[in-house]
Amino acid sequence: MKKSLLNVVSLLAAAALFLSACAPAAAPTAAPSGSGGSAMDQLIAAAKAEGELTVIALPHDWCNYGEAIETFKTKYGLKVNELNPDAGSGDEVEAIKANKDNKGPQAPDVIDVGFAFGTSSKAENLLQPYKVSTWDTIPADAKDADGYWYGDYYGVLAFMVNTDVVKNVPQDWADLLKPEYKSQVGLSGDPRTSNQAIQSVYAAALANGGTLDNAQPGLDFFAQVNGAGNLVPVISNNALVEKGETPVRITWDYNALAGRDAGSAKIEVVIPKSGRFAGVYVQAISAYAPHPNAAKLWMEFLYSDEGQIIWMKGYCHPIREQDLRARNVIPADLLAKLPDVSGAVFPTVAQLDAAKKLITENWDAVVKADIK
Repeated sequence: MKKSLLNVVSLLAAAALFLSACAPAAAPTAAPSGSGGSAMDQLIAAAKAEGELTVIALPHDWCNYGEAIETFKTKYGLKVNELNPDAGSGDEVEAIKANKDNKGPQAPDVIDVGFAFGTSSKAENLLQPYKVSTWDTIPADAKDADGYWYGDYYGVLAFMVNTDVVKNVPQDWADLLKPEYKSQVGLSGDPRTSNQAIQSVYAAALANGGTLDNAQPGLDFFAQVNGAGNLVPVISNNALVEKGETPVRITWDYNALAGRDAGSAKIEVVIPKSGRFAGVYVQAISAYAPHPNAAKLWMEFLYSDEGQIIWMKGYCHPIREQDLRARNVIPADLLAKLPDVSGAVFPTVAQLDAAKKLITENWDAVVKADIK
């Protein structure tokens, strides 16, 4: 799977480089030379002087962020302000825009957004460059060459199914149209703003006659799901799956697997037979970050072996996985828990941008579902 990522993200280079030209040039801040070097000590001291970090859209059950945040707080003694855990990628970007002149706790220092939002946010001058000390082990085409954003992990869209409620577990996208799933199917966000929901629609397109260059069938498919009364107009999460309010949740495999382990209900996680869609998320530091040093230290932590393995414990596929595997530093039990996602496809930045535009602008007219 990692080989597939590297093969496909190589297609991203041209689009990423083109879009990077739209943003002003800026030299990346120098990263610490090593975990125990004076540069890292200076960064830690500067971050502690700031005293806190503000993050946004990081649910604790998403990619094991709960452990990541608590470990960071304990390790460095910083306060972490957590804004709107259920926000989508678009909401994160808007939070930067809305708080450009705000140095208080409502201004995010860092964002974790879908792949397409990295280049678009750079083009809007919303990000500042920074290259972490493990920069060279991040696949070249999964990061901005100037350090404005960098891939952090990826997942594959799956069905998280509460089998206490749903006896006939759906195995593919077409199954979601069946009458037996009336008022049972939930999206993990609003497709007008949420990266996860946008890419769920995109994935459905691939299973219904669409291509990476044509996401329209995904909108048509969800119009059918909604028309059949199967789509629940709320943002689904693991708690709603547990309660049976959205017993079939479309979400990243890592969210579903973590929910299965943590919950009390009987949960089955299905990688659909068709339309297997992989999504890369990216990290970035706000150009207006009130705590820029804490933000850089957060990046150093996330891209360290420790941070990457914490993500993997939440079933995410960390972006430095190839390097971690090559050095044999991943616990064997973690490797054994990751599902088979063979055949998953990775769209290019240009394809993601086109699909995002189509889906966000046409969801209301085509699907007519207000997800909130």
